[in-house]
Amino acid sequence: MSLQPFISLYRYAVEPIAPFTWFDTKVCSLDLVAVFRLCIALRQMRESLRAKRCQRTAGDNRLALAEERSFVRDACAMLTIVFGGEAIIGPLLGIMPSFMFSGVSPGLYIAAQAIVEYVPVLPSMSLSTELPLSIVDGFTRAMLLCSLIPPPIITHTSPVIASSPWALLLSSLVITNGGFFMTNMFSFMEPTPLVLTTPDELKPYGWTATDIWSAPLVTGLYAFLTHAQPFWAELHSVISTALGGGKVSPMDPESARALCALILTVLFSARTAKNFGLIWKKSIAEKIKIQ
Repeated sequence: MSLQPFISLYRYAVEPIAPFTWFDTKVCSLDLVAVFRLCIALRQMRESLRAKRCQRTAGDNRLALAEERSFVRDACAMLTIVFGGEAIIGPLLGIMPSFMFSGVSPGLYIAAQAIVEYVPVLPSMSLSTELPLSIVDGFTRAMLLCSLIPPPIITHTSPVIASSPWALLLSSLVITNGGFFMTNMFSFMEPTPLVLTTPDELKPYGWTATDIWSAPLVTGLYAFLTHAQPFWAELHSVISTALGGGKVSPMDPESARALCALILTVLFSARTAKNFGLIWKKSIAEKIKIQ
């Protein structure tokens, strides 16, 4: 299968667009899609959690009542998700987080949330809405894992960090999931007052969530295909030799990113199918068996 259509789509999606170019700000259409996708998904999650809390409270008066939501709290939750991982790993690597250089990205997220909040009604998450959006998630996540996370690591002023595959994979894991970890730990998304709780990632089998393990996996695959660090070039050569191949050449970054986007699309689509019941549930199977 040729990757050229996906490469061309990516090139178009990452081109800076007006009116942002008028102010010498590089914001592309893929950025806007990712921003609104996240803001909409977070509102859907908040509304779902609030509805569940109200149902449970009606049956048990001992449960904490849902409190009135504030735009500031929701904005803080969203910014924590987006920039929390970067804020954690940045000081460890001696790299200044991106939101310290410019307020364009945080401002864009806050503005998008304000727009989404004024939409009267949003459809709840379902298979029919989330399955097509898995394609969007695959392409936006590939941009993060392939184009945004690796460059600061492989161009680091410290040769040790720049050549360390562990630093690359750990950075991908933390930047992608650190914000969600802190949000879940402080119950930002819950309709109740903030309280310290066990985040989902630390609960039984929480590590099996697709978002967690797919981040270092895809970043590692991208580095492997493009020979981003000496380790990955040597590993690629060893595997090729073991399989009876000859000298291997690195794949160009755009092709590698497009391939990673397709892999992520498949992974996210499978997750959506599992979460929303595209795969037959046990009760349905048992019913058919009885009939």
